Amino acid sequence: MARSAVCELCGSDEDVTLMTVPQGEEGEEGSIYVCANCKSQIENEELDETHFNCLNDSMWSEVPAVKVMSGLLLSQLGRQDLLEMMYLEEAEQAWFDKAQSAAANKVVFRDANGVELHAGDSIVILKDLDVKGAGFTAKRGTTVTRISLPNDMDDHVEGRVNGTKIYLKTEFIKKA
Repeated sequence: MARSAVCELCGSDEDVTLMTVPQGEEGEEGSIYVCANCKSQIENEELDETHFNCLNDSMWSEVPAVKVMSGLLLSQLGRQDLLEMMYLEEAEQAWFDKAQSAAANKVVFRDANGVELHAGDSIVILKDLDVKGAGFTAKRGTTVTRISLPNDMDDHVEGRVNGTKIYLKTEFIKKA
C-alpha cells in the first residue's frame, strides 16, 4: 500500500516529514509521516490532548508504525479507554511493549530544583566549583548554554565553561 505525505496522525498536509517510531526499524517500515505540530509535541513530550483527539482515527490505521505510535501517544495521554479498544497484531504488540518498556527505563535528568533538563538547555551554576585538571574554578552564576546529557551518567550534564568541556553534577545547577 502506497503511503502519501500527509500526517498519518492528524491528517495535516503542511510541513510533513518522516519520523522513526521508538524501537522501530530504520526506513519507512518503522516510521510514520508527521506534521511539524505533531512532531514537536511528540519530541518535547508536551502533548495537547485536544490536538491528539485525531488518535481516535489513526489507531485503526493499516500501517503498523502508525498503530504503534498511536498506542504510545494514547498511553502517554492516559487514555486507557481507547488503548483497551485498540487491536494490535502479535508483532505490533511486541513492538509496542518494547517501546513502552524503553520509555519507562528512560533516564530523566533533573536540576537542583527538580526541573527536567533536556539536551540543548541552558543552565546556571549554583556554587563555585573547582574544575579538576583544568586549573580554574567555574564561578557561581555562570550560564552554560547548549548542554548535552551523557548516556552513562544520570547525575551529570556536560557543557563548556571558559572554552573547556566539563561535567557538572546536577545538584549544583539550575535550568536558566
